[in-house]
Amino acid sequence: MRTLRTSLLALVVGLAVAGCSKHVDTRVAGDDDAALDAASSRLEELESRAHEDDLSCGDRCALAPQTCAAAEHLCALAERNADRDDLPPRCTQAREQCANANDECSRCKNG
Repeated sequence: MRTLRTSLLALVVGLAVAGCSKHVDTRVAGDDDAALDAASSRLEELESRAHEDDLSCGDRCALAPQTCAAAEHLCALAERNADRDDLPPRCTQAREQCANANDECSRCKNG
């Protein structure tokens, strides 16, 4: 009888603990990894387009804000994952790409 009571008590305590609400981190590393890959791919695509020889000045200037938006998105993800050492250099490189795109736009406008 005592074993039955102990088992029932353990079951009740277990259910109570399992039923308590817990704080669950909604951020999933896989989601951030996928978003980082997407941002990196977007930056590569924009970099490739920026090196096309037949781009007009308007096209170059249209690429600059797109490049900077992708760079800032990547950097925001890097900040959100501050524990990862591989992300700050990627952010720095992305911001340099943004600066280069803005320089290209300025150069073509100023002739």
